[in-house]
Amino acid sequence: MQNPKDPASVPADPGFKLPGADSAPADKPPKDANGTVTTPAPIEVAPLAGAPVTDTSSRDLAIGGAVFLVLLIVYFFVRNAYVHHLVVKRVAPSTAGSAGWLMFVGLSFVSAAAVLAIINASKFLTFGITVPLVLVGLVALGAALFVGRR
Repeated sequence: MQNPKDPASVPADPGFKLPGADSAPADKPPKDANGTVTTPAPIEVAPLAGAPVTDTSSRDLAIGGAVFLVLLIVYFFVRNAYVHHLVVKRVAPSTAGSAGWLMFVGLSFVSAAAVLAIINASKFLTFGITVPLVLVGLVALGAALFVGRR
């Protein structure tokens, strides 16, 4: 048996070898210097930088839906407070109600775009999805401020 610590017993490196020449047969696993069986490490494939990732798990969608639902509940209370604030400022109740609902819709659309972008940016943060949501949201928020004036 060869001793790897003794330089005289280790054969000299023959240099370049062609694959398959003087290699272990395919049916026997490769062995190291101690005679133990070695297995090659599994190859890990890293995703390419900038490559679109379109897989969105149902867990991510459920968490995003729950966050959006909580935001809608919060926005409903914010809407009621805004309507009350406008009525105290002597705005007609019907006008204040309309302004409140416009604010609710605006906040909902903007937060829907944000939640979708957080769930899967490569799939939902596109021109065709994000821009209409944000645009409708901002128009509704602007209309809420305009309608809420006296």
